[in-house]
Amino acid sequence: MRSVDFSPLYRSTVGFDRLFSMLDQIGQPDGGQTYPPYNIERTGEDAYRVTMAVAGFGENEISIEAHRNVLTVKGEKSEESANEGSELLYRGIASRAFERRFQLADHVEVTGATLKNGLLHVDLKRNIPEEMKPRKIAIATAAKPSKQIEAKAAA
Repeated sequence: MRSVDFSPLYRSTVGFDRLFSMLDQIGQPDGGQTYPPYNIERTGEDAYRVTMAVAGFGENEISIEAHRNVLTVKGEKSEESANEGSELLYRGIASRAFERRFQLADHVEVTGATLKNGLLHVDLKRNIPEEMKPRKIAIATAAKPSKQIEAKAAA
């Protein structure tokens, strides 16, 4: 197992603590979590969409929460009432509870979510505040005051 020590970088940078913490977390496996499968796509310059395959789950069985740059999607299947006289012989559609967490970048907000045809679409938008956007700084030329030496006229 390979590990990297980021301690020297913590000492020589200011404001990048979260970046190095995220790099530390990359090396740690998440337990092989693969359910439910998902896609992340860019739908515009500052717009993104997370699509999750949640077949068999209804709107009231899924909860979405965004808190401190973490998007959490939880699904918990309610107990189905067994049909009288029927017996389930094979379960191919997973109905287990799940929880998926996505690390969001700064200034990314959840704008909405839709559930259609077994796919949960969570729309995200990056809203960078005006004071954080790059701006052009004008360079002013400094006019040097010219020194004049007054001389008396020769008589």
